[in-house]
Amino acid sequence: MAEINITPLVDIFLVLLIIFMVTSSVMSQMGVEVTLPQASPASATVQPEGVIVELLPDGGIKVNDEPVPAGDFDALQSKVAAAFTKTTSRLVVLQGDRKAFLGNAIQVMDSSRRAGAQRFAIATTPEGK
Repeated sequence: MAEINITPLVDIFLVLLIIFMVTSSVMSQMGVEVTLPQASPASATVQPEGVIVELLPDGGIKVNDEPVPAGDFDALQSKVAAAFTKTTSRLVVLQGDRKAFLGNAIQVMDSSRRAGAQRFAIATTPEGK
C-alpha cells in the first residue's frame, strides 16, 4: 500500500506563505508619502507648560528661543537641563518644521531624555492653516 507523506509539502508551503507575507508588507511600506495630520483647533491652541524645542529646516535647534549650534546635541542637552531648572514640568514640546530632518528629532528626544525629560509632545497647527 503506497502512501504519500504531505508533511514536508505543508512545511514548504507555510515557509513560502511567511516569506510572502513579510515581503508584501515591506513592499507596501516602501515609497509611501506621509502627510502629517493636523489637529483640531481646540487641541492645537492648548499651550502646555514645559520646555519648547524647535527644529529649524536648516538643521538648527532652539531651546525656548535660544539657539543651539546645529548638530551639537551635547549643548542641547545642557540647555534643556538648564531649562528644566526653571519649570516644574518635565515635558518637552517638539516644534518641528515640515522640512526638518526626522533623524534630528530622534536625537533631540534622546538628548532631552538624558537631560531629564519624562514626557514629549509634538506641536501641531490648527486644521485649515
